[in-house]
Formats: sequence, structure tokens, C-alpha cells
Amino acid sequence: MKRNLQSGGRLRPVDLARGHGLSTQAVRNYEAAGILPAAERTAHGYRTYTFRHAQALHAFLALVPGHGHQTAAAIMQAVNRDATEDALRLIDDSHVQLLDDRRTLQAVEAALRDLRPVPEERGDTFVGPLARRLGIRPATLRAWERAGLVQPRRDPRTGYRVYGPVDVRDAFLVHQLRRGGHLLEQIAPLIAQVRSAGGVAPLESTLRDWHARLSARGRALLTGAAALDAYLDCPPAPEDGPSARTTAASAMP
Repeated sequence: MKRNLQSGGRLRPVDLARGHGLSTQAVRNYEAAGILPAAERTAHGYRTYTFRHAQALHAFLALVPGHGHQTAAAIMQAVNRDATEDALRLIDDSHVQLLDDRRTLQAVEAALRDLRPVPEERGDTFVGPLARRLGIRPATLRAWERAGLVQPRRDPRTGYRVYGPVDVRDAFLVHQLRRGGHLLEQIAPLIAQVRSAGGVAPLESTLRDWHARLSARGRALLTGAAALDAYLDCPPAPEDGPSARTTAASAMP
């Protein structure tokens, strides 16, 4: 990467931007948001950056895939105001969320193993007949609706709940899972997966994709942690030496 070398090993906004396919305005915005340390200014008011800024930008962009833009920004802002403990707590929170998601996936897989095929339905039914088929009270179906587990539509003339074939399928699945000892909050993500997959049968592919996404997030968290650790070890001194451009280039993927 060709760079317009300047005295003191300084970097221009364009030098940082090009290394990551960003616009110079994006670099300025990251600085204004506290994601990058504040830049020094020349006598003419131009921003000048250092290897430390290059490391900060690299760390932020490495954090985004695992933590999301908002949390990655908050992590960098905390580090740049010398609140490293706050940054580490944010990182811990992301790992806790990933662990919770893994446990949810495990619960979904365990619940699916317990499911029996639900007969394919035709036509609509109402809360009373459906409750009798399931051997439960209508109030239980209404509680499942409040929890988002079943989503019957309303008849526009009477206001009665109308359960279509998909709603009946979901009600049977919820009933099976409740009898298996699963809590409503454990059942909710499974029903959401069934709906998004279009039924129980296609869920095998959905679960594989879910596993892959969680693994990718786990790897992204590791990558972001390594980049942030390198930034934390980066000297805070503004002067990076005459070879700072070469070193900064090596920090940019």
C-alpha cells in the first residue's frame, strides 16, 4: 500500500481509511464518537494519526462481528477513557449472551427429540374445540397466546379467536413440550424456529445453520479479543517513530 509519508511517522485520515476500505469521513466519525483516541492537529488544523490510532481502528472493526456495532463502540469508548474494567464487563456480557444462546439451542434440540409428528390439519377451528382436543382449558390456550406461543387471528365480525392449521400445529407442539416438563420461556424459541423453518421437518437444516452462526460468533469474539489485547498493549505516546507507517500497515488486514 503506497502512503504519502509525512514527518514524524504520522498517518493521515486517508491512510487509516484505505487500509480498511472505509471513507475518510468514517474515520473522522469514529474519532468523534470516541472509538478512536483524539487525533492531534497540525498548525493548519489537519488531523494526524499514529500507529495507536491504526491499532484502535483495527480493534474496533475486529470487535464488531462478535459484539455488534453498538457494543463494540462502547468497548472502545470505555478503553479510550481509561475505563478498561467497563470494557471487560461488556465483553463478559457478550460471552454470557453467547452461552445463553448455546443453552437455548441445546434445549431446542432436546425438545425436538421428544416431539412426535403432529397430524396435518385442514381448515380452521376455535378455542373451545381445540382446547377439548388437547384436553386443556380454553384459559390455557389464551395464556399460551399471551406468551406468543400460538397466534390465532380474530374473526373480524365476531372477534372470536380462529386457529388455522399452523396455529393448531403450534398448539399441539406446545402441549407436547409442556407435558415433557419444558417451561414456556424454553418453548418460545423452539416455536419461533418451527415457524421460521415452515414446520418441524425442515428444522434439521435450520439447527445446523444455528450451530454454524454460534460457532462463527465464538470465533469472532476470540478475534476481537486478540485485536483489543494488542491495542491495550499499544504505547499511548503520540510519537510512534519514523517507521510507524510500515508498522501500521502490518496492523491492517
